[in-house]
Amino acid sequence: MFGKAKLVSSATDTLSDTTLISRETIVTGNISFTGSVHIEGTIKGNITTDEGLLTVANSGSIEGDVRAQRVVIDGHIHGNVLAEAHLELASRSVINGNVYYCVIEMAKGAQVNGSLQYQDSFDRDQPLLAHPDEPPVSLGELLGEMDN
Repeated sequence: MFGKAKLVSSATDTLSDTTLISRETIVTGNISFTGSVHIEGTIKGNITTDEGLLTVANSGSIEGDVRAQRVVIDGHIHGNVLAEAHLELASRSVINGNVYYCVIEMAKGAQVNGSLQYQDSFDRDQPLLAHPDEPPVSLGELLGEMDN
């Protein structure tokens, strides 16, 4: 009996920390958050979190870079993605940019139009676009290299 009350309280706390960007919403600007964010609309800016979960629904899109602990994508991202702990790409996900990950799950049909780069640790001061071993690569440069 006491266990059930504890579970309900825990579930309520988790739900209260979730921010929803609804389907008809367009946010222009950078977003920094803790907790979790669920995107069904459009974000035009970078998204960062020190600790958190970012979920991009199938109707959701981001035009900017993403840095989060945990990332679940079923929508579109036009930018680089850095998932420090876990990245899940659902079957309808499309990423136009480079992906930096520690653990990745990809469903059949997921698309990454860029490079996939495993990293076992991340430097919080490192800019998202700069890889420690290489200079930053733009999507245009990456596509030009693929034509050769």
